Amino acid sequence: MEAGDVDAVIKEPQHPYTKGLLACRPRPNQRLQRLPTVADFMVVESGNGSGPIIRERVLDEAAQAQFAAVADSDIQARAKALEANGPLLVVENLRVGYPVRGVFGKTRRHVMAVNDVSFQIQKGETFGLVGESGCGKTTLGRALLRLVPTMGGHIWFEGRDVLGQSPQQLRLLRRDMQIVFQDPFSSLDPRMTIGAAIAEPLKIHGVIKSKRNQQERVAYLLERVGLPVDCVNRYPHEFSGGQRQRVCIARALALNPKFIICDESVSALDVSVQAQVLNLLKEIQAEFDLTYIFISHDLSVVKFMSDRIMVMNQGRVEEIGPAEQIYRQPQRPYTQQLINAIPVGSLERIQELQQGRMLAS
Repeated sequence: MEAGDVDAVIKEPQHPYTKGLLACRPRPNQRLQRLPTVADFMVVESGNGSGPIIRERVLDEAAQAQFAAVADSDIQARAKALEANGPLLVVENLRVGYPVRGVFGKTRRHVMAVNDVSFQIQKGETFGLVGESGCGKTTLGRALLRLVPTMGGHIWFEGRDVLGQSPQQLRLLRRDMQIVFQDPFSSLDPRMTIGAAIAEPLKIHGVIKSKRNQQERVAYLLERVGLPVDCVNRYPHEFSGGQRQRVCIARALALNPKFIICDESVSALDVSVQAQVLNLLKEIQAEFDLTYIFISHDLSVVKFMSDRIMVMNQGRVEEIGPAEQIYRQPQRPYTQQLINAIPVGSLERIQELQQGRMLAS
């Protein structure tokens, strides 16, 4: 599509595809209402036997307004509205450890993946959870759904004690609590069609018993996540990574949950598809009145999605605060290190890194 000197390509890209790739990355220093995607910059037309023709898309004022920055006053107003909603999830002193076995399989000690963690999430909020790999954020997310055993603490969901639920009560509770995993391919059974995978929660929980109504629900969910209805009889290997993740989102929505954990749900996607999925998650949050925990090691992605952010390090909470405050005024050195590690992508930053490499060599 385009080739040239680094400075020229980054500073003055000529091809609309290049412009789209450079624009769709979340900007840590500015929160946009919606992320641009590659499709916003170009139109693909069928050619006369010589391949498709790509033309630059001209956006009108209404389309450009979608990519405007969110005003600080709007962020503050949303924070007050969320606080008035009250908490959906409350976690107190949660502890999760993995046993270290010794001689004869006897447990010698526990490695604490989650160590005395407390927080609460308001109804309708997106609560970002960020930290390095191995910091305990995925374990924490799975512990909230009782997918891994806990060693202590309390979890309340709408006032219900999650850790005290019987198997029957937990089954009912899980209608309201869903998760979207990092790898969409391993999340789906390769022997099941896409339609069957999305309909499976409906059958397991007996929410919709009529086969016709199940098919209608599956068709609606596929359309809502941007997939064609006629793909219901296709299998996961026939889809791209981004399309498979859309299927996983549709499956998570099948039971009309109130709370969804997005566990590194866009980290395996390229930047253009990542932007599409992030925009989709924001749209369905507003439509279905969802509450999210958004887990990622990428602070720029978490900041775009989240109202508040909790930073974890070695199983403990480093700090919790509004997303803008965490980025602009971090209180802990570890948080500052995460911010410094964000790939900015600016020409000045690229030139700085190039000069550093030249001096090192």
